[in-house]
Amino acid sequence: MLRTEIITEGTLTCFSPGLQYEDGSPVNVEVSAVVFDGHRLLLASDKPIPGEGRSAVFAFDLVEGVPDPDSHRFLTADAIRRAVKYEDFALTVDGRYILATTGFDRIDDESHDLNVYNHLLIWPVGEPERVQVVDPDPRDGVEGSLELRRKLDDAIGLPYYKIEGLAAVPASPELDEPCDGLLLFGVREQGRAHDDFDYVARVVGVHYRTTAAGNLEFVDELRERYRFDPSEYAGVRHICGLSSLEYDPFNDRLYLMASFEVADEHGEQIGGYLWSMALADLSRGTPPSIVEDVHGEVLEFEHKAEGLAVLDAERLFVAYDNDRDMSLGRIDQRDEREACEAPYTLLRIVP
Repeated sequence: MLRTEIITEGTLTCFSPGLQYEDGSPVNVEVSAVVFDGHRLLLASDKPIPGEGRSAVFAFDLVEGVPDPDSHRFLTADAIRRAVKYEDFALTVDGRYILATTGFDRIDDESHDLNVYNHLLIWPVGEPERVQVVDPDPRDGVEGSLELRRKLDDAIGLPYYKIEGLAAVPASPELDEPCDGLLLFGVREQGRAHDDFDYVARVVGVHYRTTAAGNLEFVDELRERYRFDPSEYAGVRHICGLSSLEYDPFNDRLYLMASFEVADEHGEQIGGYLWSMALADLSRGTPPSIVEDVHGEVLEFEHKAEGLAVLDAERLFVAYDNDRDMSLGRIDQRDEREACEAPYTLLRIVP
């Protein structure tokens, strides 16, 4: 059972205050994805950030383990700007490439209007201008990971789903085919439709190779690899859905984050929890262990935990997507954040 303590908490200013969409509505940053590439922290909002020179993906350098506000920059390659509803990032197992997934939660069978919601992207670390779309539809020649979309359909087996987790881990030992790793997708919602679904913590995956051209190719069938039920754990107070996956190469460990957003007699409630497991337990189907705070109590995030990054063998960066909830709680002495500010927590794993 892992225990953690809070090192620091704060907010990141992700664009100019007062930014608006064309209709005059305010732009609200909703960070749903984060990864540390060894030099900088990459984050993504699951809502577009409009304007020339901007995108939903941006980066900060880390200085003494904390994001440097003066180092903020947007990633503006065309494919990165085009994709909509980013949900998670990952590093390939060799640490050479960034992977980014959108939610895959909507598609239009009659047109390509919703292809922007169906993207898996890859680019070399530090070279986002070399971004490529993974597993596009070669017949239509349109942007979007539409072949991957069909494979997800088959693996998940339901008309509606939402992908919110992504991790690349070392290959399963039983695999005979040469490959570079196992790519895992975390399913948060599944059901008959966007208004008729269940929250789940389910993982589907496929082994991959990195091509000479810097893209991915899949070497076996995308299928279910793991699932667990967060509600079975003592201390989990609300129904949760998986919100992030993260591989920890320093400890050969997989983290599974889940968040909740419910309405009860006390009003709107948001938050989340974190689980961990030895990577070897993934293929065994062993239940993960819930992460605790420094006092040995279940670690419950005050905000809607949606992004997780491993910084080193001891430190974890947690990013929050609070949607339209502007409250800051204990993160800041101010009561509310600005729409351009994203709250975060830096954790340390303690003995």
